[in-house]
Amino acid sequence: MLDDARILVTGGCGFIGSNFILHLLERYPNAQVVNLDKLTYASNQGSLRDVEGDPRYRFVQGDICDGELVDGLMAEVDVVFNFAAETHVDRSLMEAGSFIMTDVLGTHVLLDSARRHPNVKRFVQVSTDEVYGEMSPGAWAKESDPLHPRSPYAASKAGGDAQCNAFFETYGLPVIITRAANNIGPRQHIEKMVPLFVTSAMRDEPLPLYGDGRQVRDWLYVEDHCRALELIAREGESGEVYNIGADNHEENIRLAKALLQLLEKPLSLIRFVEDRKGHDRRYAVDSSKLRALGWAPRHDFLSALERTVRWYQKNSWWWEPIYAGPFRDYYQRQYGDRLASGAPYDPEGGTPQ
Repeated sequence: MLDDARILVTGGCGFIGSNFILHLLERYPNAQVVNLDKLTYASNQGSLRDVEGDPRYRFVQGDICDGELVDGLMAEVDVVFNFAAETHVDRSLMEAGSFIMTDVLGTHVLLDSARRHPNVKRFVQVSTDEVYGEMSPGAWAKESDPLHPRSPYAASKAGGDAQCNAFFETYGLPVIITRAANNIGPRQHIEKMVPLFVTSAMRDEPLPLYGDGRQVRDWLYVEDHCRALELIAREGESGEVYNIGADNHEENIRLAKALLQLLEKPLSLIRFVEDRKGHDRRYAVDSSKLRALGWAPRHDFLSALERTVRWYQKNSWWWEPIYAGPFRDYYQRQYGDRLASGAPYDPEGGTPQ
C-alpha cells in the first residue's frame, strides 16, 4: 500500500510527523509525500531540512480546518496520516479552544473530505493513550475499553477518535485509529517534559518536576512508533483501533535522574513543583493486538532516553532559537511561581525537603 503511494501527512513539521516523513522517504523510494502543516509554534521546518530538495516531498502551509485547501489535497492522495493536533496538556489547561478547533473540527474536515474522495484507501488517525484516562496499578487499557479523558487535550483527541469511528460506521471510510504511549526522541518541542529537562540541564537550569515525581509513563521511542504506524497502515484492519506501547514504564523521577546522569549533571537541578490540575498518575496500554501483526519495540527505556539526549546535545541549532522566542514567556507563566516555591531534591530520600 505504501510502496508507490501518494501520501498526505498533516502536521508533518511537528515532532512525530517530521520523524514519520523521514521514515517514509527512507523506506519507500517510490512514495510521494505531501506535508500539510499550519506552522504553529510547535512546528519546525528545520526538522525536514534534509529532504527540502527531494522531488518526492512537497510542503504546503495551511490549516486542516480549511476545507477548500484540504479538499484539493485529498483529491491527489491515496493514504492519509493525521498527526495535526494541539498536543500539550499544560497549554490545554490554559486555553482549550484551539484544541477543540484543531483536534475536533480539523479532524472532521479531513474525514469529511476523505469520505468524498474514493481514491483515499486508508486514513490513519494518530491519537494518544491519554484518551483512556488514568490507569490504576496493574490495569492496562485495551482498545475496546471506554474512553475517560481527564484533560482538555485528551478530551479533544477523544472527540476526534469518536468522529473517526462514526465515519467508518456511517460512510465506510477506511479509517484506523492508533493510540500511542508517550513518545521521546529527536525533534520534539522543548515544552514537553523530556526535551525541556534535557535542554534545561544543559543550560544548568532547574528541572521542574510535578508533584512527587511518581507519575508513571510508558516511554516509546519515536522511531519505534513510526515503524508501528507503517505496519498498521499496511496490515491493519479498517475500523479498528491499535494501541502502541513499548512497556518502558518508568516514574518521572526516575527519568529525570537518568537523563541527568547521562548529561553528567547534579541531581540538585531537580525541583519538585506544584502539580498540574487533573494530572493522571499512570498510563498503560495493552498493545498485544499490534504485536500480533509482528511489531515489537527495538528500544528499551535507557537506550531510547540516551538516543534522545545525544540528539539534543548534537543539535543545539534546532532548539536554542526556541528559547530566544515566545517560549520564554510561556515558560515563565507555567513555571515561574512554581519554581519560586518549589522544593529541592533530597539526596537521602529523593523527596521534597
